[in-house]
Amino acid sequence: MTHDHDLVLRPTGAQTEAALNPPAGRNGGDLVVETLAGLGATTVFGLPGQHALGMFDALRRSSLSYVGLRVENNAGFAADAYGRLTGEVAPLLLSTGPGALMSLAALQESAAASAPVLAIGSQVPTAGLGGGRHGYLHELPDQQASFRDIVKSVHTARTQSQIPSAIAAAWESALTAPHGPVWVEIPQDVLLAGTTLPVVTAMDATPDDVVPRPELTAVAADLLSRAARPAIIAGGGVVRSDASGKLLALAEKLNAPVVTTFGGKGAFPWEHPLSLQSWLEDRHTTDFLESADVLLVVGSGLGELSSNYHTFAPRGRVIQIEADPGKLESNHPALGIHADARLALSALLETVSVREDATAADSVRTVLTKVGSRIAAQDLTLEQRVLASVREALPDASPSFWDMTILAYWAWSAFDARHPNTMHSAQGAGGLGYGFPAALGAAAADRTRPVLAVSGDGGAMYSIAELATAKQYELPVTWLIVDDGGYGILREYMKDTFGEATATELSRPDFVALSESFGVPAVRTTPESLTEDLAKALTEPGPSVVVLPAVLRMFAPTHL
Repeated sequence: MTHDHDLVLRPTGAQTEAALNPPAGRNGGDLVVETLAGLGATTVFGLPGQHALGMFDALRRSSLSYVGLRVENNAGFAADAYGRLTGEVAPLLLSTGPGALMSLAALQESAAASAPVLAIGSQVPTAGLGGGRHGYLHELPDQQASFRDIVKSVHTARTQSQIPSAIAAAWESALTAPHGPVWVEIPQDVLLAGTTLPVVTAMDATPDDVVPRPELTAVAADLLSRAARPAIIAGGGVVRSDASGKLLALAEKLNAPVVTTFGGKGAFPWEHPLSLQSWLEDRHTTDFLESADVLLVVGSGLGELSSNYHTFAPRGRVIQIEADPGKLESNHPALGIHADARLALSALLETVSVREDATAADSVRTVLTKVGSRIAAQDLTLEQRVLASVREALPDASPSFWDMTILAYWAWSAFDARHPNTMHSAQGAGGLGYGFPAALGAAAADRTRPVLAVSGDGGAMYSIAELATAKQYELPVTWLIVDDGGYGILREYMKDTFGEATATELSRPDFVALSESFGVPAVRTTPESLTEDLAKALTEPGPSVVVLPAVLRMFAPTHL
């Protein structure tokens, strides 16, 4: 019997010759970038710092493309979007202490949204570790501890020979379903020291598939085939596993209505007769899902937003397919199936019976009509017009990245993403400042199509420095800034709760003039001219900014 690893152990003559005669002038940083390239990375994000300079020096001797942002948290958001869009690991190079810690909010979003980000941070020299010499710049007593509660796994390399294995293990962890961020830490002196180790060549860190147990899918298929009123909730796991086609086929075979969560936007065709769309913050949708006698939940943990703020109380049998075992039955009792969404849906598709139901599409229409009537009664014409203008201006295949702003909250429920993996937001962890730097990361992944970022004026100020990044790399990102003079959604929350808002009103710059000072063309628009101005900006090369002065209101959700 021949094993793959038996073949790896026998180098060719050329490999032996190269290994015995490595090029001069390399350091520990070269082992980092060589390992990344060997694992298949093509683009890295980051921001240099004193202890990490060995890695950044090595970049100029590598084939890797580097995108440098101005703030570490924004670099993390850019890597997050790159990982979401490509499904590949996004390397993020960081320095020690303050530089590393500045990435934590971005890594929290990646963890919540299952984005495969490989953060590689430096550390003080080895003499300062383990209770040794103290007083180094940027020193933390236990830097790893700051990351351990956020990332999937923590890896360290204390010698140069440990670097390739540590990075490969982290890479595999990041890509093991559910995807997520990981942390690798390497001391400054290890990165800077010259090395005579051979050049790192191709490496394999391919994770094993998370395959469903056949006895569980057999029970699930039987329940769904015999159901009188089946329904499906499709979450972000469907998008991440590229399972939208399988979902569509299964829904049609079962005649089961489908609602997509905010993280699963685009997982199911918006206008399909079985599509309940994404109106999760609506009691009509919640009531319908509660009435299902068999509810299939795919790639969602049914968290706060997906459960209408934990008011959702299913009365029927729940089947939950989830790649993260910690989320199985964490909020509702279910037949829990630990599996990749695509593999589990494939198994169900092969085993369920065709289920005839002439009333399913009518039931969907009834729910959507009730939702539409409820929204129409709230006098929200401006908000719906603005969202429709964005949809009209944005090419169908172009990705969009939304900050935590009122227009994004609308988009979660009401925006037709049209394609899977094209609409993303920071709704996983909910941090501000995601939209624009994430869009830059998406543009770095694919420069052939324009990318849209949407922010409020409050969120925009978190990442205004990245206009310099957008211009430096001429990334095709159009940034729509809805300027309402403050933290609009917090203003609404406070007025609703306390009758008056505090600390929500903001002084802000002239965004058009500020953008132009970076060399980025900008225009001030109106709701009437938004479609035209946004469409024009999206067709022009390089970055652009569109500023919409408008006070938008949120539709009233119904939990009860």
